[in-house]
This record gives sequence, C-alpha cells and structure tokens, in this order.
Amino acid sequence: MTMTRDRQLAASGSAQSPTNATGAATQLAIATLGFLVNFWAWALLGPLGPGIKERLGLSFAAQSLLVAVPVVVGSLGRIPVGALTDRYGARIVFPLVTLATIIPVLALTVVSSYAALIVTGFFLGIGGTAFAVGVPHASGWYPPARRGFALGVFGVGMGGTAIANFSTVRLADAYGDKAPFLLVAAILAGYAVLAFLLLRDAPGRARPTGSAWQRLAGVGRLTVTWQLCFLYAVGFGGFVAFSVYLPAYLRTTYELSPADGALRTAGFVVLAVAARPIGGWLSDRLHPVPVLVWCFALVAVLAVVQAFEPPLMPVATVAFLGMAILLGAASGAVFALVGKVAPAEQVGAVTGLVGAAGGLGGFVPPLVMGWVYGAQGSYTIGLMLLSDVALAAAVFTAVKMSGLARRSG
Repeated sequence: MTMTRDRQLAASGSAQSPTNATGAATQLAIATLGFLVNFWAWALLGPLGPGIKERLGLSFAAQSLLVAVPVVVGSLGRIPVGALTDRYGARIVFPLVTLATIIPVLALTVVSSYAALIVTGFFLGIGGTAFAVGVPHASGWYPPARRGFALGVFGVGMGGTAIANFSTVRLADAYGDKAPFLLVAAILAGYAVLAFLLLRDAPGRARPTGSAWQRLAGVGRLTVTWQLCFLYAVGFGGFVAFSVYLPAYLRTTYELSPADGALRTAGFVVLAVAARPIGGWLSDRLHPVPVLVWCFALVAVLAVVQAFEPPLMPVATVAFLGMAILLGAASGAVFALVGKVAPAEQVGAVTGLVGAAGGLGGFVPPLVMGWVYGAQGSYTIGLMLLSDVALAAAVFTAVKMSGLARRSG
C-alpha cells in the first residue's frame, strides 16, 4: 500500500508546476542552511579536543568522552525531535532547536573545568537534533522519485563539521578564545529569525494521530526501521566518528599540529559532504541497495590499509579521503532508502530513530579508539574493528536488503 502511494506521488511529482518546484528548492535551501549552522555548533568541541587535553592534562579516554558527549545527546535527541516535527512541522521546531543551541555555545565562552565542559557538551548536543527536523521537511516537498537527491543535497549541511574544523582553532588563535563561540551564536540567532519567517511546511503535509510515544512505538514495530538504523549507524556513524576524532588521531599518529590536523579533518568532511548527494543521485537511478554494498565493502578495504599506519603521504591520505567519499555516499543512500520505504506520515519518526542510530554509531568509535590507544599504544585494533563492521554491513545489505530492491525498484 505504501509503495502504491509512493508511485502515485512520484507520478504527480513529475508534473510539478514551476511555482511548486521553486518553492521546494527554496525550502530545501533554507533547511540545508539550518542543518549546516546547527552542525557547526554541534562540532565545536572536536577541533578543540587536543588543546583541551593538553591544558587540563586529560587522558586519551577522557578526551574521547568530551568530544563524544555532544554526539550521543544529539543522536538520542533526534528521536523526540523527529516525532515533534511530524506533529508541529519544521517551521516551529527548527527555530526552537536553533535558539536552544545558542545557550551552550555561549556557555563555552566562560566554562573551563572538565566537568563544566562535559555538561556544556551535553546541551551542545541539541544542535545535532536539527537533522531530524530537516529530513522530514525536505521529504515532504519532493516526490519519492527525487527524494534521494533532495536528501543528499540536504546532507550537505554536514559541512558544518568541516567549517568547525577549519575555523575554530584559527579564529581562537587570531581573535581570542571566545571568538568562534560568539560568531556561531550570532549566526544561530540570525538563522532562527530567518527560519521563522521563511520556512513553510509542505502542502498537504500529513499530520499523524496519537501521542509521540505511540508514533515512535509504531515505527519501532517496523522491521525496516531497525535495518535502516544499523546501516546508518555504520555509514553516518563512521563519518561522525572520524570528524570528531580525526584531529586527535592525526596528532598522535603523525605528529601534526592542531591547526594542521583540523585542516585535514575539514578536507575529510568536505569530501564526505560532497559525496552525500552523489550517493542519493546514484540511489535514485540504481537503487540504494547496490550503492550501499559497494560503499561498505570498499570502506572495509581502506580501513585495513590504514590499520597498518602507512605514510601520511600519499597512502594514508588516499585511504582517509577514500573513506570520506564512501561514507558520505553511503549516508546519502541510506536516506534515499528511507524516502522509498518509510510511510509518508511517519518519515519524521523514522528519521529520528535512524538518525539517532547514526549519531550513536559515531559515539562509540571515539571511545573505543581512545581506550584501545590507551591500552595498546596503537590504533590498529580499532581500525580493524571498523573494517569488520563495514564488511558485515555490506554482507547484510546484499543478503537481507535485496528484497527491498525488488519490491521498490
């Protein structure tokens, strides 16, 4: 029944009027901008992690926990925020999430102890929930046949992590420790006003019935929800893990400066961001399942290569940038699959659960990497575990998800 409705929507979407097409593009652009600025705020602690570690004399595990706390909060927070978006729409929820993120960003200008940074990082995680607002909003404006590409474009907002890595340390060095936080807070405030004035919910948006908990329980009973959770935990989780922990890895393994490590991490994120709409575009044309199989299989190969700590130039650089492209494309392919198989009135709730799984997938690896390095003095075991998980995801997709390719192709 869902597939029949999706095909009808796809057929009607092919005859969209120019006005509707323009409106959809505008709404997608505004949502993508909101995703970007909130992710910029969400990722502020990552590039500062090595400097905080040295200043406070933290262990590798304590540093890993510091940069991982916003990730887990932003991930779990996507579950209720996705349900609230289904209920009230992005026009209400997006400005509220953005305004709430300003508070911990400003708090970073005054806190200095490790405990205070952990608490602030907890509330900084609110910025990560913006993902669960934008996905159902973008999905509502586009027919199923174009959702893969639209959600891939929305995923460009992941570039906020690259901006954080590129600018945070440089702004702090040039203009003082408070400069990056004051700038981000001002941008968040400006976006909240813009979103309230210009965001519009999609025409004919389906409003769900029942309480948020009932809706979450409903999508939790769908087998495909948990299948998508696993795939996104590997794809997007791998991206998040590298984006928050790569500066520390590069400094420890290759003795790079904090600024150089942050700059190279920004390059990793930019490639992953650019690959996300490509993954969505390929999924619209080929189907998400084969795209995911190839992406995960190649990530497994490159993780094994990096596990042996090859020279930074060119082997390690090629390995990391290759993983960036593949993880970005896989993230886009997973949400192309969400757009194909999730019921229209439950996209927000499904997005919340799947997005939470992706963020949690990014929470665990930094902790594992910090613990492994502290115990073994090497990251080899951690990277081999990444390879094993990626290979398992490739096999699972090929074996268990191939039926979706036949039913929705």
